[in-house]
Amino acid sequence: MLKIDVFLAILYFLLSTTITWWFVSFSPMYISQQQMLLSTAIAGGKWAIQIVLGLVLLKDKSFRFVREIGFVCLIGSCVLLPYVLAAFLKLWDSPQFFVGSLVVSVINMVYFYFRGVKRVQVPIGWWLFWLVCLTCAITLQLTVVF
Repeated sequence: MLKIDVFLAILYFLLSTTITWWFVSFSPMYISQQQMLLSTAIAGGKWAIQIVLGLVLLKDKSFRFVREIGFVCLIGSCVLLPYVLAAFLKLWDSPQFFVGSLVVSVINMVYFYFRGVKRVQVPIGWWLFWLVCLTCAITLQLTVVF
């Protein structure tokens, strides 16, 4: 079971990173590659914190937890695909569609992260801490990136 958890976690995070990069690269809101890199680094940072803490603190549940949050990350990124496709096809790439996609993505991740915490049976504090990380990431995006 450990090998499949590790494999799936890596797969989920790689796919999510790729989708998120496409999302950022098609957005009209970024005016430089530096902004895009900073934005994706902030987004990835909140996940990296959770992965490291999960691996260090959760012992026998660590790999299952990381797989679960990898899946949450992937769900959040998949919600961004309609924007990526519309922007790629030059159908619609408005800032409102971009922001709306982000809002729907975050709402989905909040729900699925909570569900993942329950499934793995780790304390609800993990979800609450992730919400703090998410709030910090959004604040950094709005103040530093934009």
